[in-house]
Amino acid sequence: MGKLDGKVAVITGAGRGQGRAHAVRLAEEGADIIALDICEPIASVSYEMASQADLEETAKLVEQQDRRVIARKADARDRAALAAAVDEGVGEFGRLDIVVANAGIWSAAPFVDMTDEMYHDMIDVQMHGPYNLCKVAVPHMIEKGNGGSIIIISSTAGMRGFPNQVHYNMGKHAVVGLMRTLANELAPHFIRANTIHPSSTNTKMIQNEAIWSAFAPGVENPTVADFGDTFTAMNLLPVPWMEPVDISHAVAWLASDESRYVTGVTLPVDAGYLAKYN
Repeated sequence: MGKLDGKVAVITGAGRGQGRAHAVRLAEEGADIIALDICEPIASVSYEMASQADLEETAKLVEQQDRRVIARKADARDRAALAAAVDEGVGEFGRLDIVVANAGIWSAAPFVDMTDEMYHDMIDVQMHGPYNLCKVAVPHMIEKGNGGSIIIISSTAGMRGFPNQVHYNMGKHAVVGLMRTLANELAPHFIRANTIHPSSTNTKMIQNEAIWSAFAPGVENPTVADFGDTFTAMNLLPVPWMEPVDISHAVAWLASDESRYVTGVTLPVDAGYLAKYN
């Protein structure tokens, strides 16, 4: 018996990294999964994005938990594509209980050098993406009348203003406003809304040369070791980063009835980063 038996979750950015971990973790607890990912590059993002093969691997991992899964290519910026996938999933599984707005990208530049392309790509994914997912998912949740949980993956950058990534910080701050509004509006339907604020998490988003350079300034040809030392110094707990499943445990808790009276909360899962810099 799992704490999510009989429930259905939709997850964006499910091809790999945190999204894959969330899908598998929720499946372990008994949820059926609608797994969505863009499965193609975004021009302003310097690292490799998830592929169709990655998304198919996520589906296999969910099926290994003896759960049903629908895996579809869908860009978080494309509301029509999200609606088609969510409608298909609800039609197949009969309900929707859990929304995990996880899709995200990263790029960096000083404010004065940031291109419009970088800015708009980031805001469209990080801010409009969660809005789009909630816009297509919430009507199903209200119609089914089973309550539910909306979980938006923000960041410590949704609570602090890191330099050289103003667009990222803006998007991650903005979804807190979305969450707080949904928590108020949807409470009569017993639909809860919360954000999770990870610090560095061991995925492709941080394991690439662009971010190593951004967070190890002045180091020529930085490596993961240089970047890791920087992040270890930033956290209270002596670790450079967390594993995706560490965030997924929080997702599973917020998705379950164990947190049934938790709504409107900004939950840090950050190795003590925010506590250290308060």
